[in-house]
Amino acid sequence: MNLRDLFIDVFSTLWAHKLRTALTMFGIGWGVVSIVLMVAAGEGLRVGQKKQTENLGKDIMIVFSGGRTSMQAGGQRAGRRIKWRDTDIPQVKEDSPNCKYVLPELGNNVRIRSQYNNASLLISGSYPEFAEVRSIDVAQGSFYNWEDVRQTRRVAFLGSDAAKQLFPGRNALGETILLADHPYLVIGVMKKKDQDSSYDGFDVNKVFVPYTAAREDFPNKPPDDAHSLDRLLIVPNSVEEHMDCKREFRNSLGRIYTFDPRDKEAAGVWDTVEEAKEFQKMTDGMKYFLGAVGVTTLFLGAIGVMNVMLVAVRERTREIGVRKAVGAPARSILMQFFLETCIIVALSGGGGLLAAFGFCALVNLAPMPPFFAGLLPTWQSGLLATGLLGVIAVLAAMYPASEAARIDPIEALRYEAGG
Repeated sequence: MNLRDLFIDVFSTLWAHKLRTALTMFGIGWGVVSIVLMVAAGEGLRVGQKKQTENLGKDIMIVFSGGRTSMQAGGQRAGRRIKWRDTDIPQVKEDSPNCKYVLPELGNNVRIRSQYNNASLLISGSYPEFAEVRSIDVAQGSFYNWEDVRQTRRVAFLGSDAAKQLFPGRNALGETILLADHPYLVIGVMKKKDQDSSYDGFDVNKVFVPYTAAREDFPNKPPDDAHSLDRLLIVPNSVEEHMDCKREFRNSLGRIYTFDPRDKEAAGVWDTVEEAKEFQKMTDGMKYFLGAVGVTTLFLGAIGVMNVMLVAVRERTREIGVRKAVGAPARSILMQFFLETCIIVALSGGGGLLAAFGFCALVNLAPMPPFFAGLLPTWQSGLLATGLLGVIAVLAAMYPASEAARIDPIEALRYEAGG
């Protein structure tokens, strides 16, 4: 039998047993769909939560000012209040080679007036790198630069909601606003962003100004001096250098203010890098759990496929006997069963992949909650499921077929006649 005749015979046999073929294909297709959807849901949750974390900031450590020492150090009593100053930054940066940025932040609520509306919003003053580390993207204009900081320019970058409140239905770029009676030129507007965590309010409701302008016009009130800060924002050179950076800046601040670097009350740190690592473990666990559920479903489908294939092949023992009786070699018989199974696996696996990816695309058209990025399928999971089910189907078909091909044709002819 040549290859063309073999394929014709294969398709004729599959068509002659439509119900059996359909059940086998459904089992394989359902297994592929289940594992793809489970993995896609876990990946969507992981990516969504990662984006939410990055909306607060990219690998930053927020070192809060105004804490009190809880340990004695250097002859100093416990209970002292410590307030960071902008003059500390050069020293901390020098002492912390594993830290990429050491940024000041100063923020106060201020009454703001535009030509069209009034509002009470938080003013945030820092350095230009603040936009990078706090994931603040520009929708219009630009963020302030180092020249603005050096010349203490009164320029303002508006959060997206702050711009809507101060300039409802209008373009804010180039307009002048009054921050506590100080005129500031609007040089940019922030792109809208979702934020599910904050230490002093959501960025969309803030007004960002150069640090020197904030220190000049909106300093902290006495007893704090004009150089005092609300917090330091520190970014490591890389995630791998995170712990070294953290140890270095705590040691540096401890030397400057004479407190034990291990004193967490003196220098409270919101470590988003550590939080991201812990959250990664949690989302990986959820992803593996969903994957395990998918694999369990996959194996249940595999058992069904195996049963159908075993029954299907054993029912055709008489057919195998007829083929052997008319001179068909065992190799030709096994090749036919192998091709039948491969065609079933290819069609059902491909159909399952298309159905799963199509369903994911359809679901992703709907609005998603901020913490969920949608169903994000991967080809790897689909191909793995198809391959596993394919191997099981081939083994379930070839084993009884090879057993039937070995027996005497007379015995094979009696098998079904007697059954």
